[in-house]
Amino acid sequence: MKTMIEPYRSRVVEPIHMTTREQREEFIRDAHYNPFLLKAEQVIIDFVTDSGTSALSTRQWSGMLGADESFTGSRSFYRFREAAQSLLGHRHIIPCHQGRAAEHLIAHAVIKPGDVIFSNTHFATTRENFEEAGAVARDLPIPEALDPASPHPFKGNIDLNRLEGSIREAGPEHVRFVVITVTDNSHGGQPVSLANLRAAQEICRRHGIPLLLDAARFAENAYLIKLREEEARRMTAREVAQAMFHLTDGVFMSLKKDGLGNTGGLISINSDEWAEKIRIRLLVSEGVTTAGGLAGRDLESLAVAFDEALDENYLAYRIASTCALGEQLAAGGVPVLRPFGAHAIYVDGRAFCPHLPDEQLPAWSLSVALYVHGGVRSWETGNVMMGRRDKAGGRWTWPALDLLRLAIPRRVYSSNHLSYAAETLIDLFERRHEVRGLRFIYRPPVLAQFVATFEPV
Repeated sequence: MKTMIEPYRSRVVEPIHMTTREQREEFIRDAHYNPFLLKAEQVIIDFVTDSGTSALSTRQWSGMLGADESFTGSRSFYRFREAAQSLLGHRHIIPCHQGRAAEHLIAHAVIKPGDVIFSNTHFATTRENFEEAGAVARDLPIPEALDPASPHPFKGNIDLNRLEGSIREAGPEHVRFVVITVTDNSHGGQPVSLANLRAAQEICRRHGIPLLLDAARFAENAYLIKLREEEARRMTAREVAQAMFHLTDGVFMSLKKDGLGNTGGLISINSDEWAEKIRIRLLVSEGVTTAGGLAGRDLESLAVAFDEALDENYLAYRIASTCALGEQLAAGGVPVLRPFGAHAIYVDGRAFCPHLPDEQLPAWSLSVALYVHGGVRSWETGNVMMGRRDKAGGRWTWPALDLLRLAIPRRVYSSNHLSYAAETLIDLFERRHEVRGLRFIYRPPVLAQFVATFEPV
């Protein structure tokens, strides 16, 4: 069969509020040209994030109805811990309310000023948490990751030669840990191979440095390994995921992505010393150690998701539908980053808007134009998120890629919804020179994309 159908049925529906172009022009103006500040009901198709936006399954709802809401030591926590430990394999499972909470806990419990942390690419919140704690966060992506047209199947890989050299240059005693993000969200949702993880672990082991995984999209990374890496073709997605985790000393993750939760995060760690420090910090900022700020019903939902997220029928559809969106855009001439990942399609903002200089924020300006044109909300991983201004001279340093991200919520939109979004963007591409540039009115010192305000140039 040529048609890939959703491996689930819809039993509850939520209405979409349809809007006109004139209304959307007013809405985005009132939001100061920041799509993140729009009200949800002002959006037709919402691709701003895949985080916390998943539709819950009947098994998840069933588990939630039987949850134990005891303040501490609830049976829901022990079910969650058992499900997590059977997959991740580390000694200590520490829940928290979301991914950036896990980053914050690690940063303030483990990191010391002057520490160096290497990564394939730190996500924006990870970098801010680590740098706020006094660390130097450095990215070591492979060269292919910075080439939107490169067909490399694992553009999320860390550059092993640079990792070895950078550790020697910094001094192993100054490197607190190495973290590999799977998939590499900031550079196009690209996967990391098992071979690359294994080689990175060997480098870290020789130098006595812990290797951590930022595993928010572990299931998608595992299935892309199964599809693209020869040694994994006969493995199940769960076996691949377990092989990934086995290579690490610990994991931190948002459970709002592949965890299929509307909230939740965790830290899974082998070090007794680190676990104790993290739990003490958790008591101050998150809650008791058997909840981490989560309700029993959240823990039950997440326990079920450790199984459902690795269902291969679901993962096959997830990746196929995302690729279908990418192919539809590419056929319409839209400059998309290849190869396609699983959770999102990324559009090259500079190639889409060649008439806009970096100072006029091409990908961000495109996100605003896309919303006005068809009510599709997206997000930028580029100049606004990663641009840096020199404090002395005021010069801007722009990232290698300025991307528009179409992040697809899990089990929410049909193929028709995706086609509508594609048609909207293709139609906008045909009149791309009408996209107007934007400039900052207000830019906070950190995580500008959430609250910054803009005006048309």
